[in-house]
Amino acid sequence: MEQKELHRPFELYVSDMECWHQRPLTYHFFEIVQILDGEGMRIVNQNRFPYKKGCIFLFTPLDCRGFDITQPTRFCSIRFSEVFLGQCKTNLDRERIGLWLKQLEHIFYHHNRFQELLVKNDSDCHMISTLMNNMVEEYSQKQTYHEENLQHFVTLVLNILARNVSDSADKAATGQASEPLINRMLLHIRQHISDPEKLRIEFLASQFNLSANYVGEYFRKFTGESLQHYITQYKIKLVQQRLAFSSLTVSQIAGELGFTDESHLSRQFRKYSGVSPVEYRKNARPE
Repeated sequence: MEQKELHRPFELYVSDMECWHQRPLTYHFFEIVQILDGEGMRIVNQNRFPYKKGCIFLFTPLDCRGFDITQPTRFCSIRFSEVFLGQCKTNLDRERIGLWLKQLEHIFYHHNRFQELLVKNDSDCHMISTLMNNMVEEYSQKQTYHEENLQHFVTLVLNILARNVSDSADKAATGQASEPLINRMLLHIRQHISDPEKLRIEFLASQFNLSANYVGEYFRKFTGESLQHYITQYKIKLVQQRLAFSSLTVSQIAGELGFTDESHLSRQFRKYSGVSPVEYRKNARPE
């Protein structure tokens, strides 16, 4: 499946679309989208959700997304990477970003790739809409401190979205038996991403009452990618976050995330990121 990277740590644009010519793409960054006008369906990980004017939704890294437009659509898109939120000038900023690493992981962990994230509270919707309007103005004018202001606007929006993600996760946990199997499987993978034994085919088959021969086929059917590819990509994203924001050594990160050793992490990281962990950290933290 075609991949799309972010060329800068932060991008914002207001755009009009009458049709979506591209195939659904797997994106490697966060995106917050507000529908300003129009109707249609958004396609997320092979699932279809209707949208209309006023809708606000969140895409997380590794989501595969696209649009099926039924009425010409105008939307505001805010795209950013963890590196954008990690841009800091003081030690105090670094500590604040350390807390934001946990917030991003919380959103990435709990956001359900196979259900909508609904911002149901009217005041939350209004607050996000106001913040996004402010971002559009700040981004277009590019006055002094506009990057710092944009960073704060994004963190405020993410705070509100995190609250809604948490509410959705809590409701799902109270009725987990009715949760679709693929959702429970993804939640299990994220919970135990640092424990290779609990990610083995045999363990997953036993845990979710599937044939060991069918686990991989089932996962690919609902996600469009292999089980191993998903696990590895998720791990690499967590490694990137720790390299950008934490002071952990590569060896410590390897131990925390269940890699065999530092060299194993480095080989996997270079394969998927194109650079070594040391090079990635240097680019993410140029100071």
